[in-house]
Amino acid sequence: MKQMETKTVTVGENTFYITPFPAMTAANVFGQLVKFVTPIAGGIASLAGGDKKDTSVFDMDIDAVAPALTMAAASLSGDKLEELVRQLMITHKNIVVDDPSTGEAVRLTKDIVNEMFCGEIQDMFTLAIEVVKVNYSGFFRKTAARFGPVIAALTKAAGTINTATSTPASSEN
Repeated sequence: MKQMETKTVTVGENTFYITPFPAMTAANVFGQLVKFVTPIAGGIASLAGGDKKDTSVFDMDIDAVAPALTMAAASLSGDKLEELVRQLMITHKNIVVDDPSTGEAVRLTKDIVNEMFCGEIQDMFTLAIEVVKVNYSGFFRKTAARFGPVIAALTKAAGTINTATSTPASSEN
């Protein structure tokens, strides 16, 4: 069963086991994810020149893209980000971590997240990105193929997010 396949990911010094969301849960979380990511993706598309080919972030016209980035940043909310991270990592009980103090695998909780990622928030976001990959990578790949260069550009931009601290996926049953 797909819902039982686990992806093993190492982030920082910790090993996590991510299981995919059930389909209906994934749909619910996707709605929240889209509301959060859309303004950012629009800003990234503006930075990369929108629909122009062979442009990069380094070719940007600061004066031209500043309004788009300002609008994107204005729509972000710490409360919304916290809720999204909670949905991705805790609420649906989809992540287990090897507890270094006991050697046991334990379900991720808010207390564990707070302790584990205190001072290392970039690792928390890296893990959240891994959860998105587990649950939505096929969707983005297929959407890019069907809806053309705009979605492909956004997918390419999203793919440049550095998750170098994570390891390749391996399945366990």
